[in-house]
Amino acid sequence: MFSYLRERFSSHLRQRSRRRARLVSKDGRCNIEFGNVEQSRFVFLIDIWTTILDLRWRYKMTIFISAFLGSWFLFGLLWYVVAYIHKDLPEFNPSINHTPCVENINGLTSAFLFSLETQVTIGYGFRCVTEQCATAIFLLIFQSILGVIINSFMCGAILAKISRSKNRAKTITFSKNAVISKRGGKLCLLIRVANLRKSLLIGSHIYGKLLKTTITPEGETIILDQVNIEFVVDAGNENLFFISPLTIYHIIDRNSPFFHMAAETLLQQDFELVVFLDGTVEATSATCQVRTSYIPEEVLWGYRFAPIVSKTKEGKYRVDFQNFSKTVAVETPHCAFCLYNEKEAKAKEKKGYDNPGFVLSEVNETSDTKM
Repeated sequence: MFSYLRERFSSHLRQRSRRRARLVSKDGRCNIEFGNVEQSRFVFLIDIWTTILDLRWRYKMTIFISAFLGSWFLFGLLWYVVAYIHKDLPEFNPSINHTPCVENINGLTSAFLFSLETQVTIGYGFRCVTEQCATAIFLLIFQSILGVIINSFMCGAILAKISRSKNRAKTITFSKNAVISKRGGKLCLLIRVANLRKSLLIGSHIYGKLLKTTITPEGETIILDQVNIEFVVDAGNENLFFISPLTIYHIIDRNSPFFHMAAETLLQQDFELVVFLDGTVEATSATCQVRTSYIPEEVLWGYRFAPIVSKTKEGKYRVDFQNFSKTVAVETPHCAFCLYNEKEAKAKEKKGYDNPGFVLSEVNETSDTKM
């Protein structure tokens, strides 16, 4: 009993370690780390727009708040310095006829409030710049221009982050598992994909990559070697009418990397099938890509997907997503090689073959009866 539990526990740990070793997660994120990059990290500042867009929301909002608060406080200090140099502050006891650079700046707090009102153009009318100081006028112009630049960049980054097509990709979902069964008399690998919105993806295209470790004839080991996997739909894999869930399939023929796999050896294989869906969002005309991956434990041999689309009495088509990833066991050959051999054997039974080694010899019949 103890040995059985220990074997089950070790098997469970092996499966967990294999599940973690994947390049693309189920939600499409890439699990890759770059090390010993020779270029400096400051190269990301050259393309600051893409860097800001790729940041997570918590970092983006931190930069957003810090940019405005930092600029307000920095210019508040500058306004305080201008008032201090011109001796406009109350501690200098200015005379009644004294004209300050900025009216009603009495300290650092009032300087910060004036900086805030200037940059966001609130304009309460209580504090204002006078004609007394050219420095104050120049600082007012400089802060106004810089404030417009900061406001345009940060608000544009927030708007671009919200409207990115990456969010549209989250409404495209793939089935949890891929299945292998017969379809149209051929052994196929099938995956179900659905569009959760009623708006279409224009010009959709589906394709796949099989990632595995291969050894070349020269002895070179290639990790994450990519093999093209062609997926088709009954209506073709170009310009899909993606209004209802579709079942895409890959024909396992002699050119397929799955041809030499069998139901008994599938779990022993080391591969990762990455599926891509490219399309253009109908509402924004922005391109988006959806991707997911399947490892051997997520490929079910001898199953097909349960029906999902039905027609109601009112004449409407209903999609039941409760059966979206549900599978049903069906009779399936345990390998593609066996299926094709079976077809060839049946085809040979219907044909006749000549035997080149067969020689027809004529026999003369003689009668041994004497009259």
